[in-house]
Amino acid sequence: MTTGGLPAFTPPPGYPRIKVVRSFDELAGTRFGDGVNALCWPRVLTGDFGEVVTRLGVGQGITPIDDARLAALALNDAGQMAREVLRHDLATLRAHELLPSLDCINGYLQEEETGPMRTDVQSFHVDSATVEADTYLCTYHGPASEGLRNDEALRRVAIPTTRAALLKEYGGADDAGFREFLNDHYYDLHYAALPQAEPFSFGVGHLWRIATEYPGSPVPPCIHRAPPTLPGQSPRLLLIS
Repeated sequence: MTTGGLPAFTPPPGYPRIKVVRSFDELAGTRFGDGVNALCWPRVLTGDFGEVVTRLGVGQGITPIDDARLAALALNDAGQMAREVLRHDLATLRAHELLPSLDCINGYLQEEETGPMRTDVQSFHVDSATVEADTYLCTYHGPASEGLRNDEALRRVAIPTTRAALLKEYGGADDAGFREFLNDHYYDLHYAALPQAEPFSFGVGHLWRIATEYPGSPVPPCIHRAPPTLPGQSPRLLLIS
């Protein structure tokens, strides 16, 4: 699945929350702790993932790709190698009792802020769960996911103007009920980058496992987002679990 050894991947300087691993077993078996909230397995993948995307012929928005659709694609040799990588990754995650999905993303149907604050996947956010859980993701083609250092981010609900707008929408006092309202609408999962922030790329082909927000987590969750959509970009091919 890989060629030429591990590709260069350097975490943001002075940022110890990302740990680079050298195998899937290490990726899946390493527990988050000591401040580390993201694991990256750098990979150079074989095959033409661009051909897979082209043959899919998706329309606007997010298109889930199931096993049957992937198998039915007429591909050249390089495209077939890419398909085998995708199948291998899906099978590996399923063997670890995970539920991976493969999506071809050709923009998003809603990319503008329509309420007091933006809450879509292109806003910096964290994933959340009620029990211990984490998120796996890999971009195979197209613009890669982006991360943000925890110390370069501020929860949007802590910004006075945003909080005031949310309180107006809620129609009540800044109390336990308001905090429940923020949680119910996922407002408290989104972050703003501080002025000096430098977002970093997750890269293409690398498989990541990132920490989520759940009760009792030993580390803060990893802040990330889908990349901004730019005119003329090729669709993304993304695995997430």
